[in-house]
Amino acid sequence: MTRRPISRRAALGRVAAAGAATLAAPAIATAQGQTTTWKIQTSWPGGAGLQIFRDWCESIVEKTGGELAFQPFGANDVVGDFQLYDAVKNGVLDAINPFTIYAQGIIPAAVFLTSYPLGLRNPHEWDVFYYSLGGLDIARELFAKQGMHFVGPVHHGPNIIHSKVPIRSIDDFRGRKMRLPGGMVAEVFTEIGAETTVLPGSEIFPALEKGTIDVADYVGPAVNYALGFSQVTDYIVMGPPGFMSLYQPVDLMDITVRQDAWDALSPQMKQFVEMETHVYSDMHHAAIQKADQEAWPKFEADGVEITRLSQDDVELMTDVAVPIWYNYARRDPDSARVFKIQLDYMMSGSLGYVDPLMVEGEEL
Repeated sequence: MTRRPISRRAALGRVAAAGAATLAAPAIATAQGQTTTWKIQTSWPGGAGLQIFRDWCESIVEKTGGELAFQPFGANDVVGDFQLYDAVKNGVLDAINPFTIYAQGIIPAAVFLTSYPLGLRNPHEWDVFYYSLGGLDIARELFAKQGMHFVGPVHHGPNIIHSKVPIRSIDDFRGRKMRLPGGMVAEVFTEIGAETTVLPGSEIFPALEKGTIDVADYVGPAVNYALGFSQVTDYIVMGPPGFMSLYQPVDLMDITVRQDAWDALSPQMKQFVEMETHVYSDMHHAAIQKADQEAWPKFEADGVEITRLSQDDVELMTDVAVPIWYNYARRDPDSARVFKIQLDYMMSGSLGYVDPLMVEGEEL
């Protein structure tokens, strides 16, 4: 096969990619010199998250020497946020970068493929689950049954809560109209008395502005500030110092591709996309954290007050969360299989988040 000469710019792009991903990008283009372009939509409606996503997508064509390109779309540009997985299954999109919790409608075990109340609490713990304890293989198995390939998880950081009223303990959630992403998280807050509703991220600001809700969870400070949350709420609610979010301490996104689009790639390109997803996760997480540090003074300047739940609230919410963990795990064998891996990890000497007394009487 005759290879097309590589431009200096393309060569530099490939060297940079190799340094970042520890894997050189596949050699240039296809035999016909054609570019495969994937339409890929993210859940990010704006702010730092959307810009980081777009920058990453635009880097792919150069890193692959023109063999593969990503055409990026923001939240709702092609389909609604809750329709992303259906859109990639049905061929409307080739790939997606959604919040993994949104997969729970078609894959019940997906509630355990992303952060849940008082579960695994740090990004590296989720990396251990996915890349060392078998989580990635199980996720790919479950997504394959739906005609999709789960490439890998993408970190962004803890979710925080914005409120029109001060919330200084979990008792203060009682009676509050609260936006949540649904599933286990919503059940925990329902159990402590909140009136929960499910909304995509793009609908949170207008709902707060109109008073349809008075409390809302969403991602982190930088994105939420860019979405204008300081204009419609006066308080940010977090856990004790060092524990920003009790209910989604490590919210996860993912890169998922339609199975036939994935199968059409060469083995080398598949490996590249897998490693590039690692790159994106690391870059995305770090850039979001940097942007968050820049956002906190802006919230302060706008008069937003930070309130924190106490360690007692952590223990009370854990008491509420544990039976809900088990209820979800018992819903199907795959959920139980995934949760058991995480439970053993949380009960191990490495973490110790769960002790036998906490789960006494519960069975899978």
